[in-house]
Parts: sequence; structure tokens; C-alpha cells
Amino acid sequence: MRVHLGSDHAGYHLKAALVERLAELGHTPVDHGPSDYDPDDDYPPFVMAAAAAVAAEPGSLGIVIGGSGNGEAIAANKVDGVRAALAWSEETARLGRQHNDANVLSLGARMHEVSEAIGFAQVFLDTPFSDESRHTRRLRMLTGYERTGELPPVPTGAPAPPAV
Repeated sequence: MRVHLGSDHAGYHLKAALVERLAELGHTPVDHGPSDYDPDDDYPPFVMAAAAAVAAEPGSLGIVIGGSGNGEAIAANKVDGVRAALAWSEETARLGRQHNDANVLSLGARMHEVSEAIGFAQVFLDTPFSDESRHTRRLRMLTGYERTGELPPVPTGAPAPPAV
């Protein structure tokens, strides 16, 4: 499987370790940068390039890496067709794929040991989407909002959200 990766300076070394490990596992890692360590770089160009490549290549997955992974998840999720999930355990990596059909994993390099983060990535790549009706229904709601800008209807009997 092709796996698109992007990071900033905080994720640079973890990205290099992931590229090596993914190749050992038979995947095809595609490194969208940075190609050199620069403590003043910005993550959006590298992360969004990796996310855009995932969106353009059905069947591929992505991994984006920063200090906490939060900004990288936000940036990746700005790309149409991307569902990025921030993982902080094997279970959150698994659920991101299984329940949310996430196609990009976001990792915080300052939050985990390299071996632990690589484990999250392996779980993410090995887990298929469950395709359960409740999950596909929820994803349709998200996709509908992305396309129309209209919020999903509030279920009957649920408290109405406050007017804005």
C-alpha cells in the first residue's frame, strides 16, 4: 500500500523511522517532506501535500506527524476527501479506521516513544473500515455537510441546539 507522509520539524525524526519501517513491512512510503530538519519550518505545506495525495489516490493512506499531532490533524482535515484521526493509543488508531474510515493518521512525536508511535501506525494501516450501517450513516452526515453546508437534522426528541 502507498502511504503518504508529511511532518514538521518536531515530527521529522519519527517520519524518517516510519518511512524505514513501512518499507520493511512491504508498503510504499511517499515522503512529502520536509527533506531536511529545519527547526523553523511550518507544517501546513508538508502535511497538506501528503493529505492531498491521499485524497487523489483512492486506496492509499497517509500519516502526518508533528509535536502533538493536533495542528497536523486540523491541517489534513482541511483537504477535501480527507478524514484525519489523531491517535494516542493503538485503540484510537484502530477506531479511527474501523469506525470513522479515517484515511490519514495524525501522530504527536513529542507524545510517544518512536516504537510506540510506529505501533499505532501499523495498527492503523492493518485495520479495515467496519462498514457497519451506523458508521456509514454518520459518515454520510459528515459528507453531506461538507457538500451542502447544511447541518444534519437534530433527531426528534433531542434538545434543539441554541440559535446562533
